[in-house]
Amino acid sequence: MQPAATREAQHTVERHEVEHHEAERGAEPRRLADRAADNLRFIRQAMEGASRFTEISGAGMVAIGLTALLATVVAAAQETDRASALVWQVEAGVAVAIGLAATLYKVRAQRGGGWKRLLAAPARKFALGLAPPLAAGAVLTVVLQHEGLYYLLPGTWLLLYGAAIAAAGASSVRLLPALGLAFMAAGLAGFAAPEGWGWWIMGAGFGGLHVAFGAVIARRYGG
Repeated sequence: MQPAATREAQHTVERHEVEHHEAERGAEPRRLADRAADNLRFIRQAMEGASRFTEISGAGMVAIGLTALLATVVAAAQETDRASALVWQVEAGVAVAIGLAATLYKVRAQRGGGWKRLLAAPARKFALGLAPPLAAGAVLTVVLQHEGLYYLLPGTWLLLYGAAIAAAGASSVRLLPALGLAFMAAGLAGFAAPEGWGWWIMGAGFGGLHVAFGAVIARRYGG
């Protein structure tokens, strides 16, 4: 027979081994849970990157189109191309304000972390597609006005705005690329049209196209 001290030591060792195995079995589910959480995080990020920025406000686009139609009438009443260009530059500022306000309102009305969508990957892709052509348009506006080539502004604005919408639309609602191409076609028409017609083509583009496409987007995408 083993001495009592020996048997007690053996029991202590066996108990420690059992506790060790139980601890390992308890740690395994935790490791599996951690891996599952990492996989879910990766899937969410991948889905976010592949999703589209649908917070574009169709109602806001309609409002922009209506103000553009008003600007068309006001610009046509001006005596010089310089004054007409100034009217459209004021309209551009109004359109930006309407677009931002309408988008923020649509985001606020949504549930499920709508505000976070403005910082998510689709929104960043949308902004990156929109910014370069608009920046190019701003530079060309300064150059053309400095040279007195106001008659080239309608075609330039329509063409580059269309390029911006088409590029940004790749990560947004499916109608936007078509809208961008329509604006680019209007820009080409503005270059080809007789001098003086460009401001009316501006109205058809920034007014008519915004109203038409905005109404469809509002109906299909909830505002």
